[in-house]
Amino acid sequence: MKKILTTSLLGLAIAATSAQARDYDEIRIGVDVPYEPMEYRTADGELTGFDIDLGNALCAEIGIDCEWVVQGWDGIIPGLLSRKYDAIMSSMTINEERREQVLFSEPYFQPPSAWFAPETSELNDATEASLEGLTIGVQRGTLQDNYVTDMFGDIADVNRYSTADDMVLDMEAQRLDILFLDYPVGQSTLLESDNRAYKVVGDMVTEPKEYFGDGFGIAFRQRDEALAEQFNNALATLQEDGTYDEIYNRYFDAE
Repeated sequence: MKKILTTSLLGLAIAATSAQARDYDEIRIGVDVPYEPMEYRTADGELTGFDIDLGNALCAEIGIDCEWVVQGWDGIIPGLLSRKYDAIMSSMTINEERREQVLFSEPYFQPPSAWFAPETSELNDATEASLEGLTIGVQRGTLQDNYVTDMFGDIADVNRYSTADDMVLDMEAQRLDILFLDYPVGQSTLLESDNRAYKVVGDMVTEPKEYFGDGFGIAFRQRDEALAEQFNNALATLQEDGTYDEIYNRYFDAE
């Protein structure tokens, strides 16, 4: 009788979880733009980028409609918690501090961070000695901001910006000596810019994990476990059937 009761309760729990998952025939996804090539607008104003294309493919695989809600980075987690949208898919790094507030999907992308400077810069590495007295640009509230502030805030000036585009404008105006940001963003906005007058300084940065986390994940409210599981299952399917690779190759070097 106890076994039967346990099995019945388990069945009810599964049914309740499924019912919760089916509550969503459309979800709203928060995203911060511009952040090329991850999320940005075309000349016609249409949202595009790796996160956007992958998010739309995930929704199609699940069988729900996606609505993208543009939200500045500083308020992106508060917007989720206040139910302005149902998920965040905006190149958000999975780390322990954010896990205290949100539930993450499995990682869907693992980018390195990198230092960028003008080609004419004499910088060849990024150390306390080489960065002392310089002005460093970062996007406010990002893991790169946290890392630079903790590691170099005492020996360099740290300028914080709302968007990567704002950083690039100040770099072009020679108000910054060096930038630190996700490598794909720097590649798109600096290395592949019209004048291509920038370089990567030193090695790619992926450690320590306390700053650089476990890759990018989709963030949900902590109670929405069933919804997160739907996205995890859809991600696994897209990785297996080649859809993920096809989307990846639109924006990044296939190698």
